Parts: sequence; structure tokens; C-alpha cells
Amino acid sequence: MPGVGGLGRQIVLSMVVATIASVLLTIIGLYTFYGVVIRMAPHLLPMNHHWMPSQIEWLVILALCLAAACITIVAALRLARRIVAPLVSVARTARQIADGDLNVRAESGDRSLSEATMLVDDFNLMADRLERASEAVRRWNASIAHELRTPVTILSGRLQGLADGVFQPEPPLLKSLVAQVEALTRLIEDLRTVSLFEGGRLDMRILPLNLSEEVETVVRLMQPGLEAAGFTVQTELEAGECDADPARIRQAIMALLENVKRHALPAEIRVRLTLGRSQVRIDIADRGPGLPADFVPYAFEPFRRYMDHDGPLKGSGLGLAVVLAIAQAHGGTASYATVGGGACFSMIFPCRAVPAKRAAPPL
Repeated sequence: MPGVGGLGRQIVLSMVVATIASVLLTIIGLYTFYGVVIRMAPHLLPMNHHWMPSQIEWLVILALCLAAACITIVAALRLARRIVAPLVSVARTARQIADGDLNVRAESGDRSLSEATMLVDDFNLMADRLERASEAVRRWNASIAHELRTPVTILSGRLQGLADGVFQPEPPLLKSLVAQVEALTRLIEDLRTVSLFEGGRLDMRILPLNLSEEVETVVRLMQPGLEAAGFTVQTELEAGECDADPARIRQAIMALLENVKRHALPAEIRVRLTLGRSQVRIDIADRGPGLPADFVPYAFEPFRRYMDHDGPLKGSGLGLAVVLAIAQAHGGTASYATVGGGACFSMIFPCRAVPAKRAAPPL
């Protein structure tokens, strides 16, 4: 039966079975009735030439029709229960979810009805994603509040001290306030980048550009701070054009260099740009200590941080998430590898612009 799904087949099959059963019941019942009456009580059938059934014949026909109707009702009720049960389960579960219980799931019952089963499975998939999204919102809200609390508290305390005359408006204090504001600005921008990408609304301005100049500009901008922290920077940049968003690329490279500055041991940093025919690769490698093996699968997740060198947690846990978001927005990805005992973070994306693809959340 081409073009008819499982539910349609079940309905057609049930109606055909009920009809055939009714017809067979009528035929067999009439044959049986006349056979028994003619043999056992022929006087009940008047021998005349009228075509109209007699009273007893009308009673037999009525009884057979009632029996056929009962068969049809039983078949219809059985089919209706199989069809309605998953729909009722979906409706009841939807009400529970609307009331805030995101853990409930609908039950398909009889899985031979493919359309009803598909409806229940899709509804449960939607409920799973809704539960994960709700949990992600709660986690993000808690993490954002935690990350913003420290710089805001510091700024509030020092500004209050200035207002009360406890602190004097001296250059070191003002520079400290500026540094806190800059850190807060970077944090807000990182949050904005990751959240926009997660929502599929990250604005990209893809332009043909000389990527080596962009990378060199960022390195030159951050080099004084890196050298002050004990790092030296070696660059190996291939010249050539590719399609990319210059502002986002600069943001990603700054995040990677800031990550090295915060977590790596003071040593040489190697920045390499490789332009192939089909893809671009940016590698930023340090001398270690690298990431613990059990942390690597979570390195690019938002707000994931680890304690290095037996010290406190450093950073907001958003830098690598920003790098991955920007790489994926360019149609590529970001990765981590251990090279020579150190960490090497890479961005890989097509040389020519392609539509950004964002994978669905794992089930």
C-alpha cells in the first residue's frame, strides 16, 4: 500500500477485517438459519411468492446486523485505544512539562503504529533538549553571576574607598581600577560571543584579508605583556589571502595568547600560520605543562577550568570556548594536542567562506 504509513494500514486493515467479518457472519448466519428451519421447522417459513421477509426472517437479519455491529465496535475500540493511548500520554506529559516537571516522558505503548511512535519519540526528544536547555540556563546564570561577582566587588570596594576618603586617587589605584574594568569588559564580550554562537546569532563579517597581518598585529599588541611575564614569541606566518572575520580572528588569537600567559610556564611561544589550498591552520604552542589527560575532552566547554601547578583556578573558563565558537562560525573547528611536552592549541577553518554549521546537542 504505497504512501500509507503504519497507522493508515492499521485503520484500513481493521475496517476491512470488520467488513469481511460482518459479511461472512451475515451469509453464514442466514445459511445456517434457513438450513435449520427448513429441516427442523419448515412451518415457520410461509410458502408463498412474496419477496418480503417474514417476521422471523426480519428478526434473524436484525440479530445478524447487531452481531456484525458488535464485531465492528470491538475492532474499532481496540484500534482506538492503540491510537489514543500515545496521544493521551503526550498530552498528559505536555501538561506536566508546562507545570515545570521536565523529567517526565511520554510512553508510546504499542510501537507497531509507526506514526504514533514517531510522535512520542519526537516529543521525548524535544523534552530532552528542553531539559538540557533549562539546565544549561541555570548553569550559565550561576557561572555568570560567579564570574561577575569578583571584579564588580573589587570595583565597588575601591570606588567606595575613594568616595569615603580611605583611598587617595593615585595613579597605581586608578590603573588597578582600569585593569578591573578591562577584565570585566573582556569577560562580558566573551560571554556575549559564546552565548550568541550557542543561539545561532553570532554576527560574522567575512572579508578577504591577509591573515598573516592580522595575526602579526595581535602578537605585536600582546608581546609587551607576554615578555613582562617571561615569555618570548616566535612567529612563522605564511603570507596569503583567505576569507575570515578580522575582528573575530583577532579575538580568538588574543584569547589563545592570554590562555598561554595565564597557564603556561614562562618560555617560548610559537605562533604558526599555515595557508593551504583549502584550509587555514593557526597553531599556538607553549612549553608546557599542558592539560591533564582527563581534562582534555572538556577543555573547550564554557566555564571549564582546572587547577594548574597546585594553585588556584585561573581565568573565567571562557577563553577556549570563545576560540571554538569563532572557529565553528568560520565553518571549522578548534583542537588541542600535546607537542614536545607542551600544549598546542589550533584553529582550523576553510580558506574560502562556507556557511557555518552548528552541531545538535548530543542526546
